[in-house]
Amino acid sequence: MTEKTQQPQSTRISSKRIAISLIFLVALLSAVAFWRLGATTAASPEAKSIAVTVKVAEQRTVSNSLSALATVQAVNTVVVHSRVDGLVERVVFQEGNMVHRGDVLVELDRRPFDVQVRAARAQLKKDSAQRDNARRDVTRYEFLVKTDSVATQALDTARAQFAQLAAAVEADQTQIDQAQLQLEYATIRSPINGRLGARLVDAGNVIHISDANGLVVVSQLRPAVVSFALPQVHLSALREPHKDQRRRVEAFDTSGKAIANGDLTFIDSQIDAATGTIRCKATFPNDDEALWPGAFVNVRIVLGDIPDAILVPSAAVQAGAQQPYLYIVTAKSTVEMRNVVAGSTIGDQTVIVSGLRAGERVVTEGQFQLENGASITVRPLALDKPPLGSAPSAPPFGAS
Repeated sequence: MTEKTQQPQSTRISSKRIAISLIFLVALLSAVAFWRLGATTAASPEAKSIAVTVKVAEQRTVSNSLSALATVQAVNTVVVHSRVDGLVERVVFQEGNMVHRGDVLVELDRRPFDVQVRAARAQLKKDSAQRDNARRDVTRYEFLVKTDSVATQALDTARAQFAQLAAAVEADQTQIDQAQLQLEYATIRSPINGRLGARLVDAGNVIHISDANGLVVVSQLRPAVVSFALPQVHLSALREPHKDQRRRVEAFDTSGKAIANGDLTFIDSQIDAATGTIRCKATFPNDDEALWPGAFVNVRIVLGDIPDAILVPSAAVQAGAQQPYLYIVTAKSTVEMRNVVAGSTIGDQTVIVSGLRAGERVVTEGQFQLENGASITVRPLALDKPPLGSAPSAPPFGAS
């Protein structure tokens, strides 16, 4: 029987180490190959290109305007108060109705005021009788003085008595007029044309001149006034001479629908130093009462036409640290970041005052991935998007 030769242990350990080293080397070479392939792919222009949407800057004449959020106000608002103390006998008006100046609203108990009028007239009759008697005394004393029958002092006393009673008669007439006026105040009438608010008093209540709440609120809705504030940089444009002498103002409801047309009628005499804005008002005929006091509306102030304006979608304009900027597409399919001066916003487009030429392409979507000189791929425009230069829509509610 042949005896098998046993391999030394040190030889077996050395063979294992060689095998492990070969496996590690193969893995390292594979990793290097994959890394080089990835670097080559990343360096290719196709991998670095960023997909964006672009539009061409357009040049045309546009209507220049300013937009602001405004509050509707009644041209006149009156809280009706009683001018005398008294008991409410009858409430004549209906809440929410239209009234005219002089229409009866509330009637008070007239009896106390009738008594005052009769008392004043009675006093007038009494003093008138005494005055007439004093006049006759003056006539008698004048005759007696001429015949040296009485002293001149008696005539002077009679004349003084007559003057005193004549003054009393005038005072009595004043008291009658005052009592008559109080009687008229017992019938409370509307001081203006307008629409009535909620009733604040009921029949049977005793009211006083000092009551704070009043009886009812009357608001004049025709015309209506809209109040708004604009940045002070627009003051010179608002004050420029206009052929109609007044700027046209359009009002829009919350859905962007035009509801009224009016005129700019007021520019405040000073700028609010706290906000840097100038307060303005526009007046609307409001014959259909589309504007209601207290409501919020959007207004557009028409300043005139801008000839040869450069227009881009507002989405293309980015806010920079110093001034707005755009990404311009170059002939090499890269982008150039360029500072511009932006003007008015008209619908979904912005007027570029300087820094851009008509026909240049600007990026409208995908700017957040871009930097100056980045390579791009232009995405096709969606068919449902409106073309550049379409008619401007009403400003969204709350736009400024």
